[in-house]
Amino acid sequence: MSSIPEVPDLLAEAVSALGGARRDGQLKMASAVAHSIDTGEHLAVQAGTGTGKSLAYLVPSLRHAVDTGKTVIVSTATIALQRQLVDRDLPRTSEALTKALGRAPEFAILKGRGNYLCLNKIHAGTIDESADDDLFSAGGQPDPFAASRLGREVTRLREWTSDTETGDRDDLVTSVSDRAWRQVSVTARECLGATNCSYGAECFAEKAKAKAGQSDLVVTNHALLAIDAMSPAAILPEHDVVVVDEAHELADRITSVATAEMSGGSIAGVARRCGRLIDDELSDDIAGSSEQIEILLDELAPGRWTGLPDGAPLALSSLRDRLWKAHTAIGPARRSGELDADASAARSAALTALEEMHDTAVRILGAFDDPDPARRPDVVWVAEELVRGDRKKVLRVAPLSVGGLLRASLFANATVILTSATLTVGGSFDGLAAEWGLPPHRPSSDDESEPETQATKSAQSITAIGKPPPSDKKKIIWNGVDVGSPFDHQKAAILYVARHLPPPGRDGLSPRIVDEMVELITAAGGRTLGLFSSMRAAKAAAEAVRGRIELPVLCQGEGATGALVKEFAADESTCLFGTLSLWQGVDVPGPSLNLVLIDRIPFPRPDDPLLLARQQAVEARGGNGFMAIAAGHAALLLSQGTGRLLRSTSDRGVVAVLDSRLATARYGNYLLASLPPFWRTSDGQLVRGALSRLHGGTTP
Repeated sequence: MSSIPEVPDLLAEAVSALGGARRDGQLKMASAVAHSIDTGEHLAVQAGTGTGKSLAYLVPSLRHAVDTGKTVIVSTATIALQRQLVDRDLPRTSEALTKALGRAPEFAILKGRGNYLCLNKIHAGTIDESADDDLFSAGGQPDPFAASRLGREVTRLREWTSDTETGDRDDLVTSVSDRAWRQVSVTARECLGATNCSYGAECFAEKAKAKAGQSDLVVTNHALLAIDAMSPAAILPEHDVVVVDEAHELADRITSVATAEMSGGSIAGVARRCGRLIDDELSDDIAGSSEQIEILLDELAPGRWTGLPDGAPLALSSLRDRLWKAHTAIGPARRSGELDADASAARSAALTALEEMHDTAVRILGAFDDPDPARRPDVVWVAEELVRGDRKKVLRVAPLSVGGLLRASLFANATVILTSATLTVGGSFDGLAAEWGLPPHRPSSDDESEPETQATKSAQSITAIGKPPPSDKKKIIWNGVDVGSPFDHQKAAILYVARHLPPPGRDGLSPRIVDEMVELITAAGGRTLGLFSSMRAAKAAAEAVRGRIELPVLCQGEGATGALVKEFAADESTCLFGTLSLWQGVDVPGPSLNLVLIDRIPFPRPDDPLLLARQQAVEARGGNGFMAIAAGHAALLLSQGTGRLLRSTSDRGVVAVLDSRLATARYGNYLLASLPPFWRTSDGQLVRGALSRLHGGTTP
């Protein structure tokens, strides 16, 4: 039996050492995490803002790691949370628990290889223009201004090499562009490998990996977690427990990593990267394929492919064959007896580019093999993007579902704890559980007769389009628990739904909505965070409101988002308008934020090809695609947005939703069930009075 104190005692010791106070929700969560680790049952735990969830999972995780000698992985969606864990939470918690655990727990951060400087590429000393389409103008000619800027940034990065101990991009004091960073870094597939590289012993990525392998707890990100799940080789250290924080973003991050694309420009970039490594005829053939693909895409309208259009099979199969012929011609990245590291690096980069484009072509060609669209593994579509003022088309392919991958590669190999402030959709964990590949959750194992809810049916549909994931046949057991919040939502905040306003249309903000905004902001004396469904709407609202009030109104895009948030927090009379990143990334406790304005229910775009395909797949198996996908997406984002208001127990204010559908549409109750239990009203005069009283003003 272990001599280490149990989790409740360790938590109490850590809280005391950190100067905190007992929180019932935190203790409940820590106990649930400990139970999950002990039993091997997966856990989804919703912990509202102020619960102290980081400490609630770090304490049992560190105890388990020290007691068993096995590593625990903690994965986050954002760099901000990674930094909070590594720079603040883990050092303080480790120090507080050292005596009780018998030694100081070791921890590390591990990111994808592309986040670290590559010494081999640094010492090669050249700018690889062939690899970067951003250096070329729309006409395909080099842009001297872009090249000059790039050169200055790369020079600064090379100078930084002698100063940095980590080589981690996030440690840069002054950021650089993505294209500059690509000149001094490599992807995992481009890497020569430590044994084949002249700088293997000094490699920053290898040092980070080695440190992680010797640590009790390793902090990483959802992207690397996805790569580890999809890769036949082990990317992360061997582990038996994974904690997924910000778990509401897990499926989207996995989807992003598993999405590939091609365009005429990207194929031409592959041809340039091959350079002199292949003969001119083969290089010309690949360039010819790039032209074929560009012509094909130019002739097609943006949107989802339901099958291979005319001309696509020939263009894609020709591209596939030419890419593999080039791959064979180049040969291995490192040749026997070769000492030229630069030549090896050039071959490695070319081979990686060829493999990735070849695999994308193969994936697209095979995407329509199953006649039933609901059973196809991938979704293919043409997207149109604005690139340096020109509209360019790109062909994308993404997985219809990542549930099977997560179930087979994540949940089958470790005990997984998933946590966030927002995990329940429509009052149930089933929506997100389905995206993760988990079966519907039953509140009680004894109640087998409980009727299936719409959420359960939808969850079953999403998981594997109406059938269990094609997997291991091993029963997966998981529990869901909501540990609540320290906030008294009913007394601290009002949810105001402007029922009297017309439903939002496609013509932008109506005069009545602008009037409503002005009245609410005036009553609040500023102190307003405006969350909008699009950047265009945010900018239009900022312009309209600025013309009506004297209070300062900031708008996302007019400066760095972090700087705008700081300016907003520093001046109580200021308003800040913006879109997606503000819905989830703003933490402004205190009197600078009394009003959160939401212009409309944040449904996804109805023409989003991937979400539309997922919706149709649910419907093909008898589920409600709109509720499972579109309403579920909106519910999560609404919950995140409303969560911006109360950030401390002393905060007070109003969340105002200017979309009457939340009160009148049939799906309104489903969305409301996903939100904190605020006191609700549709009385605008009452709300304006409450806002005015918060800052001692008069009701307009």
